[in-house]
Amino acid sequence: MATISQPATRAPQSGLELELSLELLGVVEQAAIASAKTMGQGDAKLSDHAAVESMRASLDHVPLQGTIVIGEGERDEAPMLFIGEKLGGGGAGAPEVDIAVDPLEGTNLCATGAPGSITVLAASESGGLLHAPDCYMEKIIVGPACRGAVDLDAPVKDNLAAVARRLDRKVDELVVVVLERTRHQKLIGDIRATGARIHLIQDGDLSAGIATAVLGTGVHVVMGSGGAPEGVLTAAAMRCLHGEIVARLVVDKPGTIERLAKMGVKDPHRIYKTEDLAPGKSILFAACGVTSGSLLRGVRFFKDGTRTQSLVMTGAMNKVRFVDTIHVAASPDARIRFN
Repeated sequence: MATISQPATRAPQSGLELELSLELLGVVEQAAIASAKTMGQGDAKLSDHAAVESMRASLDHVPLQGTIVIGEGERDEAPMLFIGEKLGGGGAGAPEVDIAVDPLEGTNLCATGAPGSITVLAASESGGLLHAPDCYMEKIIVGPACRGAVDLDAPVKDNLAAVARRLDRKVDELVVVVLERTRHQKLIGDIRATGARIHLIQDGDLSAGIATAVLGTGVHVVMGSGGAPEGVLTAAAMRCLHGEIVARLVVDKPGTIERLAKMGVKDPHRIYKTEDLAPGKSILFAACGVTSGSLLRGVRFFKDGTRTQSLVMTGAMNKVRFVDTIHVAASPDARIRFN
């Protein structure tokens, strides 16, 4: 298990993080194993369902009083892990926790066996994560060196020039990740006009966003619109990695403003920063690879067990852990592999 510890920059709020980090690690590991068993079967709904059922069952045994604030959707659309659902095996005195989940980011990636699908969960004290609706969100995501350098309303060329200066690179040395969608045609053209390189992805802007804040991944910026729930999860990760997301909800469908108002969003055109999307004093983020990507290796099955690789981060404790776990088969003859 590789662990990165950074000097504390905030007052310690480690109780929640210390108490729950290993418990929530187990939740994303089990969800990853469950969905990995459906990999390549071509059924995205089956893959997602496996992750959702596993995550819900695991959460009900964690000693907390949890409320889902980012989930699979609203109650009439999602039978479980719906927004507002109460979970947890904790009684009186157990911590009250807001939970954001993406049981399987990259359902199509898992269904087709493509790289980059992960299971994701973030938690904070009550009120520590924005209750974001299931709509699109404009986003720019950058690593720690580029905090304060990007502006959601600035031209693409200006933002990329600012990032290049912070990273001491030329613009044509930057890699910008963009979801391959028709709505991004102009954005892609503007990026190409600067000379920057583009990595188009089919799914997974959350894992791409995390990669901007991890050296060696080769990702420098994420741009474009994606899911608002993934934006909140990205913000939780950025709180732990000291990166930045700037974002704004996309109000382009009838009834969206009314839905936002019901969820407590007073200004639908507000530009959010990292601390607005994930304001909690204690932030815990966990993800586990399902299919191998640039950030995490996928689930590997072998005769004597199963191997997973996960990322667990705590904000106030300033710890980032890459966790390599062998789930040993229940057999007296099971052998442990080194790699």
